Amino acid sequence: MGKQFFRGVLLAGLACALPTASAAGAATDPAYAPLEKAYEQLRRRDYDAAIASFRQAIAAAPARAAIRKDLAYTLLKTGEPEAARDEFAEAWRLDSADHHAGLEYAFLCYETRRQRQARLVFDRIRKGGDAAARATAGQAFENIDRPLEEGIARWTRALEADRANFSAHHELATLAEQRNALELAAAHYEQAWRLKPQQRSLLVDLGRVWKELGLEAKSRAALLAASRGAEPRAAEEARELLSPRYPYVYEFRQALELDPGNVELRRELAYLLLEMNRKEEAEQEFRKITGEAPGDALSAAQLGFLLLNRNDATGAMPLLERVLKSADEELADRVRSALRLPRTLRRRPDTQRRQVSEEARLLAESSYRAGYLKDALKYLTVVHETDPVDFSVMLKLGWTYNMLHQDEQAVRWFNLARRSPDAAVAAEAQRAWDNLRPQFGRLRTTVWLLPFYSSRWRDLFSYGQIKTEIRLGRMPLRPYLSMRFVGDTRQTIGQVNPQYLSESSFIFGVGVATAARGGLMGWAEAGSAVSYLGGRREVTRATPDYRGGVSFAKGFGRLLGGESAGAFFETHEDGVFVSRFRNSILLYTQNRFGYTFAPAPGLGGLRVQIGWNANATADLKRQYWANFVETGPGVRFRWPRMPAALVFAVDALRGAHTINLGNPRRPNYFDVRAGFWYAFTR
Repeated sequence: MGKQFFRGVLLAGLACALPTASAAGAATDPAYAPLEKAYEQLRRRDYDAAIASFRQAIAAAPARAAIRKDLAYTLLKTGEPEAARDEFAEAWRLDSADHHAGLEYAFLCYETRRQRQARLVFDRIRKGGDAAARATAGQAFENIDRPLEEGIARWTRALEADRANFSAHHELATLAEQRNALELAAAHYEQAWRLKPQQRSLLVDLGRVWKELGLEAKSRAALLAASRGAEPRAAEEARELLSPRYPYVYEFRQALELDPGNVELRRELAYLLLEMNRKEEAEQEFRKITGEAPGDALSAAQLGFLLLNRNDATGAMPLLERVLKSADEELADRVRSALRLPRTLRRRPDTQRRQVSEEARLLAESSYRAGYLKDALKYLTVVHETDPVDFSVMLKLGWTYNMLHQDEQAVRWFNLARRSPDAAVAAEAQRAWDNLRPQFGRLRTTVWLLPFYSSRWRDLFSYGQIKTEIRLGRMPLRPYLSMRFVGDTRQTIGQVNPQYLSESSFIFGVGVATAARGGLMGWAEAGSAVSYLGGRREVTRATPDYRGGVSFAKGFGRLLGGESAGAFFETHEDGVFVSRFRNSILLYTQNRFGYTFAPAPGLGGLRVQIGWNANATADLKRQYWANFVETGPGVRFRWPRMPAALVFAVDALRGAHTINLGNPRRPNYFDVRAGFWYAFTR
């Protein structure tokens, strides 16, 4: 009664407490204007407006504890004790000598069911406050502590008579936590959990207390288990206490040691292991689920398809038959479709799982179209978890991982999707799998060819390479064997001092290259260049050839191989050391930007891309033929029935040599180049 009366008198006094400030004081106090407005609003009993003004004053003067207190009393007037409690806590933090703010904070902690914090604050003030505050805090502390002590003693005696008394363990743990006996509380929360493991709210209590004790690993395990349990309220409370990052595998395992019967937790771990391509471990987890929870049709279906994927039909069929007999008719129909069995004709009821799947599917599609690939991946994963035999989702997961440059994951999803009963899905997945699979095989052979005609030289040039790489596990370097071809049809210009227009050689080499990461790779090789011309006096038929360098290639926007129209930008950067050119280092940059048009239905689906070229070449020896810039328009085109890597191009370029010492021709030139690029990998 006294405390409430005092608060009322103080709050009424706030309305008359507007300080008389001089004009100079008002000018130097950033909080003056909002405070003046707040007190005026208090006089009019416009408490909501006053609260907003007090918050403006706090923003202007965040270190002023008195403003926090005035705001707290106003919040009490509007019936917001929790918000008021937090403002008193901040006021006391800013001014630790204000024991009255501390007492208000403690009383509000008690009123809002934070008895442990209230007891701790009263205990602190009764030991270090002024005389009046010590007396008030001491009495309040005794009023809280005495019943807790008596309750702990009473429930301890009850446990002496019956160690399996769940209520005694639970009540004793609750009272011990309120009295700050955290080790005692943790011990009895754990005992209560062992007696009733289906009540996962006890895991939230246990995780909270372990966190207070500094046992972070044990706390995460308990909260993670609770967050994946079947009690929605407990799961929500646990997620609020967990860190926002996604758990690691070892944290899932620690949680399962504490809660081994948590099917939802084990299933999520299994899917995480699948995403990490740890298939054997994922299979073990799904086996545990299907053994302990035979009614879990979702896990049975996933395990069945994992076994089918490695051609273990004997192990897969009993699991899939279990799904066919389950009450989940939609999942059963997916299995029938995958096994090419007749589907049911009766109408299936709409389930919560189906609703979640459809919502996630719509979000995934919108994210995918907008280019938010990480969001699309998240939602597609949800769809796959709720419907693990939807092959179109597997295909979309493959493309999403591919566009995120996570091809090792992409090839796994394409491999699953190519088993689809839908011929179109299976064919698309097969093509994608064929394109990606070679880079993960032991041997990978790549062939590329670039023939083109140059109007400047009135000559047909051709460049090509056949390269076989050896993949050694996850080693970052890959040895390879290579044969390059560089040649032209005209061979020379000039009569007195003929100039050869290309190397006119087959170049055999042995080298090593890094795997491409983000479009960047490095390589080095040693070999021999064998000229196929017999009349070149300045070189021998076979010449040692040492090469190496770094290469970067990246494309952005709507590239020619995509399906939609839009702007694009491509860049290719190379730095190459070549021993045959006086041990020189050549630097190339080739850039192209423009617009890709949608397929033209009337021309067989012709895809056309127009762009502008901006190229430059330089070398460290400053030779005229290796130092020039070029720019000009170009067009590329292809038909969808052509091989995926076949593209025709025509470019009209204006060039200029940046170094002209020794140049027998004009420094500027025009050149029209027409040719095609073709490549494949096996």
